[in-house]
Amino acid sequence: MSSGVIDILVDMGFSISKAEKALEITGNKGVEPAMEWLLAHADETEFPPAPVIGVSAPELNTDEDNIAGASSQSVPTVSTTETAKSMKCDVCGKLFKSNMEIEFHATKSGHDRFSESTEEKKLLTEEEKREQLRMLEEKLRQKRKEREEQEKKDAFEREKNRIRSGKEMSEARKKLEELEMQKLLEQRKREKAEEKEARQRVRAQIEADKAARRAKAAAESNQVTNSTTSTPLSATPSSTSTYHRKDYTETRLQLRLTNGQTLTQSFGSKEQLSAVRLFIEMNRTDGNGPFQLMTTFPTKVFTDEDYDTPLDVLGLVPSAVVIVQKKAE
Repeated sequence: MSSGVIDILVDMGFSISKAEKALEITGNKGVEPAMEWLLAHADETEFPPAPVIGVSAPELNTDEDNIAGASSQSVPTVSTTETAKSMKCDVCGKLFKSNMEIEFHATKSGHDRFSESTEEKKLLTEEEKREQLRMLEEKLRQKRKEREEQEKKDAFEREKNRIRSGKEMSEARKKLEELEMQKLLEQRKREKAEEKEARQRVRAQIEADKAARRAKAAAESNQVTNSTTSTPLSATPSSTSTYHRKDYTETRLQLRLTNGQTLTQSFGSKEQLSAVRLFIEMNRTDGNGPFQLMTTFPTKVFTDEDYDTPLDVLGLVPSAVVIVQKKAE
């Protein structure tokens, strides 16, 4: 930063030594403090001047060897009647009072062609200094404005990146939640499918039990039919009393579960007791486990053979109370 400040002060007409001292005294705080100090101490004596570039005519060495050596070099010469007062950059035309200024300019600009000049580098007037100071302040304001705009732009970019990062995180979180929800739905679907298969297995087992009981009952009924065909015809008048019984097509059963809850359902009088058992299995609220059916009036515990018997034959018509009792395993 100090080299740029020195360059600005030198362009305004101050010497490098004064610019360096001004920066040193003001603590390298920038152009404005150094400029104020230089303007306040403009009347002070200049620091020891750098060696004057160029020589007068009497000081020229007339030795033939020196003249021959000088002719072989590209050192510019001046008239013997005038003294070089400054050095001039042949590239840009700027004037310099000391070798230090030349070196600084050459380092900064890259120019490498200089020649002696009889022109004297003039210092700026007060008006020129004020104008230079005004232009300098304008440049500083412009630089400050550009820096503020750049800072705003950088802040905007950071905020945009933050928002984009937040959106990406939100989308990733949402996607993760969707995956978790999908896993839960798939697990629930599997559980429902397993429950459905379990219910189907239970129903298949019940149907198999019913078919086995029906087959057993059919075999027993065939035995009864064979035995009745061998009885004499004289026994038939004893059954004449059955014609006086009323035929019911429906019966209403009150089913008392093991937890005290009661289910009421109507069944056909010709339906088998297994239909009542299946209804209890599908609608019971007292848990799972094997059970048996019984009545209290008259007291009767139904066996496996009774489940294939119609309800009217079991005396459960036109209404009855059936008790569900846990079966010992």
